[in-house]
Amino acid sequence: MSRTRHLDAVDLSAKLDSASYQKKLGRLQDKLMLIQQAYLGTHERAMIVFEGWDAAGKGGTIRCLSSVLDPRGFKVWPIAAPTPAEQANHYLHRFWTRLPAYGEISVFDRSWYGRVLVERVEGFAKPSAWRRAYDEINAFEALHAADGARILKIFLHVSADVQRERFIRRIEDPLKRWKLTYEDIRNWRQRPAYEEAIEEMLERTSTKNAPWHVVSANDKQHARVESLKLIADCLGKGIDTKPKPVPEELYAAAREHLGITLGTHAGHSGKAPKPENDL
Repeated sequence: MSRTRHLDAVDLSAKLDSASYQKKLGRLQDKLMLIQQAYLGTHERAMIVFEGWDAAGKGGTIRCLSSVLDPRGFKVWPIAAPTPAEQANHYLHRFWTRLPAYGEISVFDRSWYGRVLVERVEGFAKPSAWRRAYDEINAFEALHAADGARILKIFLHVSADVQRERFIRRIEDPLKRWKLTYEDIRNWRQRPAYEEAIEEMLERTSTKNAPWHVVSANDKQHARVESLKLIADCLGKGIDTKPKPVPEELYAAAREHLGITLGTHAGHSGKAPKPENDL
């Protein structure tokens, strides 16, 4: 039976000019800051998964997100090969310890999907293990979705030619050489095998509660804006982003110790009061 070719359906020609990019990026970052503030002190939590080809722009996209969010409620987990201690446990064990608490947002730069991607293609997992992993992953995500976690999964897709060009630029740039490894180049030679693994992953683990979103990433500006839009839409759905009112006891302390005249209650007006002797 032929399987749907998800990657073939992606328009890799999608681009965004610099002026539009800056404008849209700024608006999305402002929106995401409000969403994060709305999460604090609530039972809302979110898991954002980034997968994609090597050099597809995962790091740059995540930086656009992390640069504006408060690290006290936001964590980025760069996932590398498991350590010997982690290999002594079920492969999902190390991800349980990195899940967001209430009020938090966690980003996974690569994830539990390594089981059905690199571990499958490179032979690090037995066929019986990675074939079993689809159902295990779906159950893992369903459990957290049922508990109220928002789960967003993004795959950044680039063409083989663009990926090759980015590898070359990384080799030539002394400040970016550290990003490129022998495994990256070896994996490029095995791209057909990875495409097969990616297609099966998208087909078998895109669920109602945790669907996959494949983003065109030949143009990095387009990929960043599209990814942040997906994140804002998912995390902000049904969320009241209006600033929370300031507790009355905080105003009382500010009036007594900082000399603030309350005037209109900032919790109602949305504006902070000014000190009596504002320099």
